[in-house]
Amino acid sequence: MTGLIAAVTSAADKRLALRTSLASESITRLPGAINPLTAKLVQEIGFEGVYVSGGAFSAALGLPDIGLTTLTEVAAHSAQIARCTDVPVLVDADTGFGEPMSAARTVTVLEDAGVAGLHLEDQVNPKRCGHLDGKAIVPTDEMVRRVRAAVSARRDPNFVICARTDAAGIDGIDAAIERAKAYVDAGADLIFTEALHTRADFEKFRGAVDTPLLANMTEFGKSQLIPAQALESIGYNAVIYPVTTLRLAMGAIERGLRVIAEEGTQETLLDEMQTRSRLYELLEYERYNEFDSGVFNFTLSRSQ
Repeated sequence: MTGLIAAVTSAADKRLALRTSLASESITRLPGAINPLTAKLVQEIGFEGVYVSGGAFSAALGLPDIGLTTLTEVAAHSAQIARCTDVPVLVDADTGFGEPMSAARTVTVLEDAGVAGLHLEDQVNPKRCGHLDGKAIVPTDEMVRRVRAAVSARRDPNFVICARTDAAGIDGIDAAIERAKAYVDAGADLIFTEALHTRADFEKFRGAVDTPLLANMTEFGKSQLIPAQALESIGYNAVIYPVTTLRLAMGAIERGLRVIAEEGTQETLLDEMQTRSRLYELLEYERYNEFDSGVFNFTLSRSQ
């Protein structure tokens, strides 16, 4: 039964693993998982963790990334992903789903969901995608209260609280650096600066802030796509690929549906699909059969 239905590694051990990884000299790579099956693949390929993107989750619900999802929805989705993987899961918790007290509750709910950490951002509500124009941010002291509330609610000291700032695209990198320092003073373990443009921007931020840093390598946004090895050499501790798997999946789904609409069959698409055998391998189907047979291993006598 070990490793079936649920991960072997406890939530506490996964949180410790994330802490240890962030403190190491190697960068922690966290691709976004759009569902638990994707998370299993992320682990199998050898990434250090899984990311749950608010943008990808809201898009999967048919909603824009403007803070329409609820804590309950995000927690349930994140719990399903954390349940099936032995690597740590970092969750996008938007602005904490309300005022500082709500941010505190968000920490406790996501701790109970079994994830290893979350990030909170300094946008105002309703928030919007960090790589779009027209964002607005709360005053620094308001975000400091948000971070302090989150830190105060943490029960597991290894649960990672990351503070995200969107100030670089509004007030400039220097302002974002000053905010990052204030968030660190408030207790943030990790800093996420959204929408930096160039490698030089990432280097400047790294040179000014001592705390572990997270880079966002999202496609079609404002940031240059920098390889993980280069980010590691700059000194970044973590990198997320938040919407990559959703974009890959939706691109393939749209192309496939158009082929079926035009040709009336999926025959020409078979080479692009994950096979049934590969899906069963990822799901460890045979081990479930072995477990089921091992439990149901008796026969009824004729007299019964």
